[in-house]
Amino acid sequence: MLKETFGSHKPIIGMVHLHALPGSPLYDAKGGMGAIIEGAAADIERLQKGGIDAVMFGNENDRPYLLKATPESLAAMAAVIGALRPTIKVPFGADYLWDPVATVALCAATQARFGREIMTGVFESDMGTWEPDCAGALRLRHNLGRDDLKLMFNVNAEFASSVGSRSVAQRAKSAVFSSLADVILVSGPMTGQAASTSDLRSAKEAVGDTPVFANTGVNIDTVKEILSIGDGCIVGTHFKVGGKTFNAVDGDRVKRFMDLVGKSR
Repeated sequence: MLKETFGSHKPIIGMVHLHALPGSPLYDAKGGMGAIIEGAAADIERLQKGGIDAVMFGNENDRPYLLKATPESLAAMAAVIGALRPTIKVPFGADYLWDPVATVALCAATQARFGREIMTGVFESDMGTWEPDCAGALRLRHNLGRDDLKLMFNVNAEFASSVGSRSVAQRAKSAVFSSLADVILVSGPMTGQAASTSDLRSAKEAVGDTPVFANTGVNIDTVKEILSIGDGCIVGTHFKVGGKTFNAVDGDRVKRFMDLVGKSR
């Protein structure tokens, strides 16, 4: 499944962080959709040239984040991915922050192979009380005829704390058993901050054959250890110019990272 979906048995997924979409406070109305497409196209080119296994589109610049997608931003994100699809040579996925139902709809519309979101649990967060609709997302996946769409469940949300006392391992095991997670993701407290290796290890031990990825904070100094514990990782911030989340992708950083990964795996 990993090779077919993500392009490798120990995949590295590079983030394509879109510029702020229409309706967001940071949206550049002067540059418009053209600027969003142009920026994403440049990032995709650098990621692919650097040897990335797969790419994932995310609306990280739509701050402050919503817990439910707006029609204009979801339509814009689908339009951007649709415009860029001919340039994508690797498997791709999508993630609308922080709405699992919208993410499934987006992936179905753009023919993405995988999607990522907070799917389960209840959290107190910067966005308020967070109660994702996992059942709605998976029912939509089935009703749209996309049972092949692999869904990555982030079990410890960034910018939030879980309500309750269950461990990351317990939440991961439950997400696989009760909510049909295809892949478990373990995150740090914020975008760009490392996930705990102990959480990654305990989640992997808890879910057996279900793949477990590090979702945040992986860099060239830690990736070898991460891949020795888990099954892959998602990289955004480390690939950016100066290692800053909202900068453009730095192709040299990608190549150095992927060269090391190639030797490690």
